[in-house]
Amino acid sequence: MDLSDILSSADVLPVLQAGSKRQVLQALAAHAAGMTGLNERVIFDVLMQRERLGSTALGGGIAIPHGRFPGVEKVMGVFARLAAPVDFDALDHKPVDIVFMLMAPEGAGADHLKALARISRVLRDATLVEKLRATRDAGTLYALLTEAQSSSRAA
Repeated sequence: MDLSDILSSADVLPVLQAGSKRQVLQALAAHAAGMTGLNERVIFDVLMQRERLGSTALGGGIAIPHGRFPGVEKVMGVFARLAAPVDFDALDHKPVDIVFMLMAPEGAGADHLKALARISRVLRDATLVEKLRATRDAGTLYALLTEAQSSSRAA
């Protein structure tokens, strides 16, 4: 699964303004509602329910909020680089500034897990994450994410 299959350049938010985890999830839900036609509140509620099970922050300033959504037909994502880090209840207690939200259809078992694994693998690359933090250009962020993913497969 390529990141370009689940992320379009229009779904890269280069400087997301938010002061809390809740505001980050609200902003992502608003963007996702525009891209899917789903109700923003439904998206937000699914993301919050998942967060109540345990934070989706991986540590190192990265979070991958995710969920399964009624009405979503394929796995899709939204990438956000936060203007300022926010507390995301991470196990390492570090605030989050890189967020990749993943939306999957209700019945997407393996595809959802494969997408989560792919995103996690790409965002484990410290050099890539440094580059993501260093740019505020949506096109550059998209290229970094999709090219890094391609080169990690070739290795």
